[in-house]
Amino acid sequence: MAVANKQIFQVGSGRSYPLGATVNDKGINFAIFSANAEKVELCLFDASGKNEIQRIILPEFTDEVWHVFVEDLPEGSLYGYRVYGPFAPHEGHRFNPHKLLLDPYAKELAGDFIASSSHYAFDEHCEQPDLTIDIRDNAAYLPKCVAVKPLTLCESHPQVRRRDTIIYEMHVKGFTKQHPDVPVELQGTFAGLAQPSVCQYLSELGITSIELLPVHSFLDEPFVREKGLSNYWGYNSLSFFVPQPSYCHSDDSHGGTSEFRTMVETFHQAGIEVILDVVYNHTAEGNELGPTLSFKGIDNASYYRLCSEDKRFYVNHSGCGNTLNIAHPRVLQLVTDSLRYWVEVMGVDGFRFDLAPILGRGEHHFCANNHFFTTLKQDPILAKVKLIAEPWDIGEGGYQLGRFPNQWMEWNDRFRDTCRRFWRGDEGLAPEFAARLHGSSDIFEPRTQGISSRRPSASVNFITSHDGFTLHDLVSYEKQQNHANGEQNKDGHHSNFSSNFGIEGETDNEIIKKLRQQQKRNLLTTLFISQGTPMLLAGDEMANSQQGNNNAYCQDNEISWLDWHNSDAQAEIEFVKRLIHLRKEHPLLNRTHYQHGQTVSTLTDLPDISWLNCRGQLMQTSDWHNNSIKCVSMLLADTKSEILPAVDTIFGEYCPLGQLKDDALLIIFNAHQSDIDYALPELNGYWQVLLNTAEPISAFNSNKSKNIITANITAAAHSCVVLSFSRSKTRINQLTPVSKEDRE
Repeated sequence: MAVANKQIFQVGSGRSYPLGATVNDKGINFAIFSANAEKVELCLFDASGKNEIQRIILPEFTDEVWHVFVEDLPEGSLYGYRVYGPFAPHEGHRFNPHKLLLDPYAKELAGDFIASSSHYAFDEHCEQPDLTIDIRDNAAYLPKCVAVKPLTLCESHPQVRRRDTIIYEMHVKGFTKQHPDVPVELQGTFAGLAQPSVCQYLSELGITSIELLPVHSFLDEPFVREKGLSNYWGYNSLSFFVPQPSYCHSDDSHGGTSEFRTMVETFHQAGIEVILDVVYNHTAEGNELGPTLSFKGIDNASYYRLCSEDKRFYVNHSGCGNTLNIAHPRVLQLVTDSLRYWVEVMGVDGFRFDLAPILGRGEHHFCANNHFFTTLKQDPILAKVKLIAEPWDIGEGGYQLGRFPNQWMEWNDRFRDTCRRFWRGDEGLAPEFAARLHGSSDIFEPRTQGISSRRPSASVNFITSHDGFTLHDLVSYEKQQNHANGEQNKDGHHSNFSSNFGIEGETDNEIIKKLRQQQKRNLLTTLFISQGTPMLLAGDEMANSQQGNNNAYCQDNEISWLDWHNSDAQAEIEFVKRLIHLRKEHPLLNRTHYQHGQTVSTLTDLPDISWLNCRGQLMQTSDWHNNSIKCVSMLLADTKSEILPAVDTIFGEYCPLGQLKDDALLIIFNAHQSDIDYALPELNGYWQVLLNTAEPISAFNSNKSKNIITANITAAAHSCVVLSFSRSKTRINQLTPVSKEDRE
């Protein structure tokens, strides 16, 4: 690419902070970190991004930051870097000035990334390719960074309390790509998600917080492109400040930021938070045979964790070829600057960290008090947002569920697996199942001097997520059907704890279809009545299927896009609405603190929580050890500790507005293949059936519940029953009393 001989812009030394391109009325300041570089050049391009108009050597080097001020350079200028230094892979250095590099702090990119062998800094034709430098220029195939002015800050964060949070995990493109009420030209974009019909749907469903799969600019991996597929999920980040261009309706490089901010503001006005799934554990540059696009060429030895015995190779705790070196203060700064940008400028309300133990690793092992966690804890911006960990990676000691700092929430895969196995009918799961219903206090409640350091909301409970079967497929397939991925169906989870209930895949057998529907209701009910923070996978409320694919990371097509035309969807949507309404309506299902049966209600003489067997009696040690028992009941009693200071005119006493005050709630879980005649606890008062998964949702709409006039209730096979008890007659529905004398 030709470079103009005549200097167009005058330059000064500039400042080393802030990093990136900073625009003001007099020009643009450029600052880039590289501890090991010998020289850095700023490459300026014309508006097309095809012609380099000037190359400027950064004249100053302060605290390992190279910087320059370019006078009269306007906002919107396009640029990249070339960094000089040793190409010595065994020493960890991969400098190659023939490769144009992206600024790690770029806020917007112009142009498309084009796959090309010229992105590789080494000569791929040599016997040991990554040890020989390649001199081809890649500038024609790389997008250019855009220098933009600072934007106004977002002030509209809903700040939903953790205990009130209901998360909805969704994919930007997949949610709207086939949405009938989103204009065709906006389907699959940020602008599509901002449509009124989307917000209305989520609000009516009862969602408080959406969790978006990665939206940082990402690339397709070479092995995925070679199969003619693409990285649909997006866990392959290229730029930590740039919204994914393919999710933008506008072709203007400024459009992505604007569209994303508009989308966030639209959700905020509806009272819905936006949480981002972020990938700071690795980058799209891969291993020693991967491309050089940014970090590798800027300072490979600083940005990545390298093998101590031979720095040619990368530590690979991510399973994606490399591991970002968060332990380096400048890399830590990059990550925290990125997080603050997405909160303050883009309006985001929280983050779910992919492979989060990597962020907490020292040289080898995870530590909950490492620099990353302590930095976030003291940060005045990041300390106020929701922080959610995926608490595992593939490195040694990579499973860290329950070991993150107190203010963190964590994806609880033990909840997922236990609930799946219990409702599948596995034996010996009653104790484990009860622990998960209880908010997994055995995992999240380490106690010091009798004081709990974490709360039930720390457990993010889920039955399904983007990774694995959808709920519909969970009850329809026993083996994954991933042939479309081009990996001989060997990819994806092999321990799905699923059941097809007699026939693999879709069927016209009405008996099997009815059982599958009931099992979905059981799993969903378990999710929303358990203590903890529920997370629903988008589409699970409408019987969405991926045709048995449990690893659809590369399926950017109808396999992954939500099917809004499913004829069975509406009934299931109504059921989920009812469940979420039930959770919000009854505070006993959503307690602030863990209960252990030690506090007794003065109203009912019941412990705050107790566990009953199939006969309606307290579970005994012999019951807990009886592997054949597949029925357990959770009895929650009001002890006044959960009542918030707000007047409810229905009851004339202090109670959260819009919530019903129950003296007790009883939830019966029957995973047996036969009905159970269940004896209700002997209490003087009024019982109602709020929900019964053996009956259609039409029997339990938001205005009616079923009153109990007997001392027993039948819990059907494969069913869950939710009952409310009250001593008071002042209820929305007229109740029929059941006293001890009536029982006798």
